[in-house]
Amino acid sequence: MSSKTFFASSDDSKICVVMVGLPARGKSLIAGKAMRYLGWVGIPARVFNVGTYRRNATPQPNANFFDPHNSEGEKMRRAAAEAAMEDMINWFNAGKGVVAILDATNSTRKRRQWIYESCRAANIEPLFVESICDDEDLIMNNILEVKTTSPDYKGQDPEVAALDFRNRIRNYEKVYEGIGDDENHYTYVKLINVGSTVVINQIKDYLSSRLVYYIQNLHIKPRSIWLSRHGESKYNLTGKIGGDASISDRGEAYARALPGLLKKSGVPPNTKIVIWTSTLKRTIQTARHLAAETGYEKLEWKALDELDSGVCDGLTYEEIAEKYPEDFAARDEDKYNYRYRGGESYRDVVIRLEPIIMELERSENVIIVTHQAVLRCIYSYFLNVAQEQSPWMEVPLHTLIKLTPRAYGTEEQRYKADIPAVSTWRAKGTSAKHQDFPSEVKA
Repeated sequence: MSSKTFFASSDDSKICVVMVGLPARGKSLIAGKAMRYLGWVGIPARVFNVGTYRRNATPQPNANFFDPHNSEGEKMRRAAAEAAMEDMINWFNAGKGVVAILDATNSTRKRRQWIYESCRAANIEPLFVESICDDEDLIMNNILEVKTTSPDYKGQDPEVAALDFRNRIRNYEKVYEGIGDDENHYTYVKLINVGSTVVINQIKDYLSSRLVYYIQNLHIKPRSIWLSRHGESKYNLTGKIGGDASISDRGEAYARALPGLLKKSGVPPNTKIVIWTSTLKRTIQTARHLAAETGYEKLEWKALDELDSGVCDGLTYEEIAEKYPEDFAARDEDKYNYRYRGGESYRDVVIRLEPIIMELERSENVIIVTHQAVLRCIYSYFLNVAQEQSPWMEVPLHTLIKLTPRAYGTEEQRYKADIPAVSTWRAKGTSAKHQDFPSEVKA
């Protein structure tokens, strides 16, 4: 299935998502998420961050550089915007993508008019996304985030960086003009106070509407997502795929260890976390002690069920290679798009997971206990893993993965339980034989 089939967009569809807003309003977080979402569903996208172009000339400027009365600073900022716009147009003209995201403050009517006219002249549809926030706690959180992750403040004293960044915001506030009634001919979406209010104007095509639907589900509150496979199952022990097996004795040990592993990962006091599982026994069994000990709400999602292996359900890879040699070879060749007979492909799983991703973006702290293929797809969304690589990633049993979305990417930490488990990972092109384990580690 091509990206154009997925979005039913026209062959010459080109969209520029133009971020608008004061600093510390989550623009770079939204831009990065939108790019990763688009790539995840097969739409080639790229972020053009004007700050990156500006840093080529002024690597670590202080707040005075952004003073509206600093003519030299204004000249350099304009040059960075022009360079980003030129590269973006060349990128489109080279046929490298469908959606570009122009990440900058774009804080005046004059700047937006220039972007609008430049895009239209290049047959690109501009979609303005303005993030508006007057929640002081959230702004402060974003300031703390920027001072520790922004290249502008690398190596600087955090308190000095925070003070300078506040002054930078004040300089932008002097000239900031939100999207107004005189700009109603633009296609735009306004996210007000973390999406508590959303204003949408002039959405004209399917791809833009999908993008807006995704963006309006985002929030910029700090949070974490924890990912875990179910505990080792009885099918895992014999190398069988699919099925609805119960967990093994070691899988049960992991289920009992999971509450402590979550605590070890650094859950702040009074943090509310929701547990999501699939509808299959091995994930429900794995999460039951976590729910009982913490009192966290637990939800079961059919969409989190493992990839459907069709006629191969309950077989080992060795048996699949023997019974369906052509299928086994075809899956090795293109694992992302290969669909089991009567079952699913990784691409199919991504499509059914899209509502889960939307719900996940609306949510705050979530721990997901699910299956190998499903976790590969979810992990790929957050870490921007290429489609052809995602089905081959190793996602070990008895390991808790903590993901924390940041403005400039997703931070990852792994916590491995000291409980042995088989490995269900098989590298591309390797033997289908199930690994043989020493007797002392067998259940």
